Amino acid sequence: MQIYLPIAEVSVNAFLLLGLGGLVGILSGMFGVGGGFLMTPLLFFIGIPPAVAVATEANQIVASSFSGVLAHFRRRTVDIKMGLVLQAGGLIGAALGVVVFNYLKALGQVDLLVKLCYVVFLGVVGGLMFIESLNAIRKTRKAGGTTPPTRRQRGWVHALPFKMRFRTSGLYISVIPPVLVGVCVGILAAIMGVGGGFIMVPAMIYILGMPTKVVVGTSLFQIILVTGFTTMLHATTNYTVDIVLAVLLLVGGVIGAQIGTRIGVYLKAEQLRILLALMVIAVCVKLGLDLLLQPAELFSLGAMGGH
Repeated sequence: MQIYLPIAEVSVNAFLLLGLGGLVGILSGMFGVGGGFLMTPLLFFIGIPPAVAVATEANQIVASSFSGVLAHFRRRTVDIKMGLVLQAGGLIGAALGVVVFNYLKALGQVDLLVKLCYVVFLGVVGGLMFIESLNAIRKTRKAGGTTPPTRRQRGWVHALPFKMRFRTSGLYISVIPPVLVGVCVGILAAIMGVGGGFIMVPAMIYILGMPTKVVVGTSLFQIILVTGFTTMLHATTNYTVDIVLAVLLLVGGVIGAQIGTRIGVYLKAEQLRILLALMVIAVCVKLGLDLLLQPAELFSLGAMGGH
């Protein structure tokens, strides 16, 4: 069933969009990521212009994250205080990111920048997560099935001022690192149409030292407000939010997030991370090849650039 997307100015199969939304919703519930880092490139692959994909995807992330976070609230695995600190940084970052995005759009370079950002970020994050997860699995096997405690190392994070107690995470640390992590994720949300979970989750575990069980729920909680704010900025300044596309992705995403949260319970943290790393690397390779190889239709690039 073909459906015309007014802002993107292309026709796409509605069931394909529902399926993509569902798939990304499942990932959102399982890994605590908004799923935008996979959905936005998937939208590029089916012919949605990057500027529209980025702005609209931020919209879909709000719904799938909200759906996922409800399940985590029921389990009490959300550190609300930490989430609010991360959100404060995220809102500042999102505002900065939209300014950069608009500037590049005026120069006509936004499509290339978005794709290059994806290749670099997905390659780095996917590679690091994959290596770390493999090491964690090896250590678990050596220790006879119990995961060795990796946190509680006292590093530079503990030496900073403005300390705050985060009871749910069992932490007493400076608010500076969470705010900075939030700012970075906000910028990414605006420029790349991602919730930033693929950077937020590793940062919360390795930089802030949060326990894995509260990381997923807190990450989703933080994503909701930041991506909602980003969508609003894009809609009012760029007019690149395609509501028809957003609704189809939303429906799929909300259903998928509930399924993903249930699946996530049955997998170990290391297994979840290695699966996520493999997906990130696969999307990175596909995007990189698309940028390097000559497209089948040269005209389609010219048409896209002319929007």
